[in-house]
Amino acid sequence: MDLTARHPRTGDLLSTVKFMVQTLAAAGELHRDLQRELTYDGLRAAAAKGNKGGRRPVVTAARAAAVRAAYLGGQSIAALAREHHVSRGAIRTAVADLLPEHTVVDPGAPAPARTPGPGKAEAGRPPPPRARLLTAAPAASTRTASTPSGE
Repeated sequence: MDLTARHPRTGDLLSTVKFMVQTLAAAGELHRDLQRELTYDGLRAAAAKGNKGGRRPVVTAARAAAVRAAYLGGQSIAALAREHHVSRGAIRTAVADLLPEHTVVDPGAPAPARTPGPGKAEAGRPPPPRARLLTAAPAASTRTASTPSGE
């Protein structure tokens, strides 16, 4: 069937063409909805069996204990990655709860001392000479305010 067929006098699409296009669109929408529903059913069934989706960790649970102990012993993430032949990201995943941004801090403990970033002046110390030049008050301007000539 020609899906571009038009009425000879009005030039509008034929009603049979409109019907066919709408029917095909409805069938495509039904297919998409069924596919989505079946996907979610499969995910729920897998979760009920205890299967978890996603990629398996590279550092297995058996090796994770040794990696965590070595990390707590002071070994660096890069050294652990080289030793176990995995990426640094895999090691970070294995020791994620031990990293500083995830550790639980005692609310009564004092806050750690913050060190200034590069280019920042330390407390009680004057800034370097270049920074003093940039923050010094600007020199007086040599321009004078002009007044309108009509006054």
